[in-house]
Amino acid sequence: MSKSTNADTPLMQQHRAIKQKYPDAILLFRVGDFYETFGQDAVVASKVLGITLTKRNNGAAASAELAGFPHHSLDSYLHKLVRAGHRVAVCDQLEDPKQAKGIVKRGVTEMVSPGTATGDKLLEQRHNNFLAAITPAVSEQYGLAFLDLSTGEMLLAEGNGEYADKLLQSFHAAELICSKKQLSSLKEQFAVKVYTYTLDEWIFDTTYANESLLKHFETHSFKGFGVENMTLGLTAAGALFHYLRETEHPHLEHISRLQRIDKNDFLWMDRFTIRNLELISGTQPESPTLLSVLDNTVTPMGARLLKRWILFPLIDTKKIEERMQWVLSLSTSKTLREELITHCSECGDLERLAARIALRKISPRELRQLAQGLQAVERIG
Repeated sequence: MSKSTNADTPLMQQHRAIKQKYPDAILLFRVGDFYETFGQDAVVASKVLGITLTKRNNGAAASAELAGFPHHSLDSYLHKLVRAGHRVAVCDQLEDPKQAKGIVKRGVTEMVSPGTATGDKLLEQRHNNFLAAITPAVSEQYGLAFLDLSTGEMLLAEGNGEYADKLLQSFHAAELICSKKQLSSLKEQFAVKVYTYTLDEWIFDTTYANESLLKHFETHSFKGFGVENMTLGLTAAGALFHYLRETEHPHLEHISRLQRIDKNDFLWMDRFTIRNLELISGTQPESPTLLSVLDNTVTPMGARLLKRWILFPLIDTKKIEERMQWVLSLSTSKTLREELITHCSECGDLERLAARIALRKISPRELRQLAQGLQAVERIG
């Protein structure tokens, strides 16, 4: 053991041991009424959060950088760190300091990254927050999986490089998981401008992925989901579940089904077409878009669905006519339309509220909102 390590206080030894488990995350270390950051974490936190960076001799041979903030400000500062593209490990005191014998027991209770955010301050209500995974190419084919942890929606796809690029651009994932050997070629081929995180090659093993998924869904096959032949897509999904377990997300019961994205169901547009048609973003910051013109939705769920429909236009005539018939029915019946708008506006974000129960993060206020929303749904029915 080095001289400096021997000279560390018990507190700093504890911090070092926990930090070693999360070397690529900013560790927010609870000390009394504050969350503290040390060393390089403190340097980064002070720049992103605009808080004071100091140096303190914590019993070590050399002083260490230090930056902290009050514990009650966690939500605000966590939001800023994640928005800046950082992974954050929240380390809390696991016992009452007054009852502790010796140093207080601490441990990481939450790991947050751009793709695993579930808190209101970390999410945009009217947009999905997708965590994506892509497998290494097999015979020039890729497997992709997209998960919105805040709603439990999970989608699988397979295709060549061009198709994979279109999916990555359309879903606009907040975070992308890939293998370590794949990272450099991935950024070159897909021009990916998203926070990426790499995993070891063995995690993208088909057998390992299947075992992990079958255990989670408590089933013996994927036939019931209609994805039994999507080997690469399932491999990508397995990598996502591995990542979630690795990042302290044990409560995933709300992820209850797998959905497939079929290439032949939609009109596929590349990122240049989407940009030039100004479907969801304009050429200028304040320019109107097709989405901004059409979006009169009254729930976050409706807003997210409308955006999906715009980016993934149907090509099946029958499905298009069915959708148009619903629009026609509502446009010609003012009474029905206004009644439906009233009830829907009372629903709130049922998808995310229900997911927060499974995630063990729902508050009493949110639970009441969920109850009111379900009552509104009953009136719609």
